[in-house]
Amino acid sequence: MIALSLAEIAEVVGGQTYDIPDPAVQVTGPVVRDSREAGPGSLFVAFAGERVDGHDFAAAVVEAGAVAVLGTRPVGVPAIVVDDVQTALGALARHVVQRLGATLVALTGSAGKTSTKDLIAQVLQRKAPTVFTPGSLNNEIGLPLTALSATEETRFLVLEMGARGIGHISYLTDLTPPKIGLVLNVGSAHIGEFGGREQIAQAKGELVESLPSEADGGTAVLNADDPYVRAMASRTKAKVIFFGESDEADVRAENVRLTDTGQPAFRLHTPSGASDVTMRLYGEHHVSNALAAAAVAHELGMSADEIAVALSEAGSLSRWRMEVTERPDGVTVVNDAYNANPESMKAALRALVAIGKGRRTWAVLGQMAELGDEALAEHDAVGRLAVRLNVSKLVAVGGREAAWLQLGAYNEGSWGEESVHVSDAQAAIDLLRSELRPGDVVLVKASRSVGLERVAQALLETGAEGEVSAR
Repeated sequence: MIALSLAEIAEVVGGQTYDIPDPAVQVTGPVVRDSREAGPGSLFVAFAGERVDGHDFAAAVVEAGAVAVLGTRPVGVPAIVVDDVQTALGALARHVVQRLGATLVALTGSAGKTSTKDLIAQVLQRKAPTVFTPGSLNNEIGLPLTALSATEETRFLVLEMGARGIGHISYLTDLTPPKIGLVLNVGSAHIGEFGGREQIAQAKGELVESLPSEADGGTAVLNADDPYVRAMASRTKAKVIFFGESDEADVRAENVRLTDTGQPAFRLHTPSGASDVTMRLYGEHHVSNALAAAAVAHELGMSADEIAVALSEAGSLSRWRMEVTERPDGVTVVNDAYNANPESMKAALRALVAIGKGRRTWAVLGQMAELGDEALAEHDAVGRLAVRLNVSKLVAVGGREAAWLQLGAYNEGSWGEESVHVSDAQAAIDLLRSELRPGDVVLVKASRSVGLERVAQALLETGAEGEVSAR
């Protein structure tokens, strides 16, 4: 964080100081909520959760070097006490962002946020110091903590914004007002909570409504291929730039194809020129993510050649997102178990088929959460798609939703041993350990709550031990 005195922080957050001998002492380290991350010069934010109360770790964090604790009660060590820690954290983030000379880029969407954020960050880092959301910490706590990690040297601040209802993104943009706002897509993720795609579009569009006008430097980057997102152009006073494969897109891809290993390649066109891209990531769905990143980079002054090189060299920064690992026996494990929605599930299946061309493919799939009344139809559709794509084996893991996955496959023509329904992750592990052959490709994907990353981890541990069926 930029250096601030405890007195200034207390004023910004409207708090009272306790047990602080010298209010002029500065916070020069990170702002953290995990006591294990506290170190010299840091500020520890004490949240009181259902299981753990951060205030209980006050003495330990100060001993580790923290300057003070931000909490809701005195704790016997230097502290700034406020009525609400989350509100205070947001106020501190807003103050720091206002002090920074950085350009703030915010992005949202139903799918691909984290992958796109990672791409944007890797491209912009080639131009100037860049701070970005770690993983998918995109809510009312993770976002201000990311903003507070910026320093005086930071020139680009890239923030992922999530939403589970109307007004959530407006709240986040109030804490960290962006200059560039990117909306990727409007899909089915969390449709059960929102009530429909129209409501999702309303919520995601709050980002472009928050942008400054074109005269004041605001830019909305919108997906020309998504009608819900394209329509958001009417909701902003900012400059609008479109990305996509559509001919009307300002930043677009031509000659899109997949390499023999399932990695996308295309000709990137921007208003400043064109250049070829061959990505290290897997799956054609990353083309749209790459175009979004390219549009942001173009607006920030990078040439088509610079962008193409950066996109071609960018890797995956966040775990369990299309992590492709080949075991010594030739079995390839594709760990995409961090989360799932209908759009990302279908994209992952297509990537599996591309990676496994000429080999036996396995789709180990589980529940897609928060789909509401759409759950049956969406799980059925994924099961059917697995059959249409000629995936060799579908393993549906879990309860009712997994049964719907298998039912979709069955109704599409999956017979005999082409699909199977197992009760849990351990059952899937046992099945795969007994039936995998050298050279097989295994995709593992479900919503985070299912915990299917256990399957991928177990398969990689098995491969390291050299235990595999040679049938």
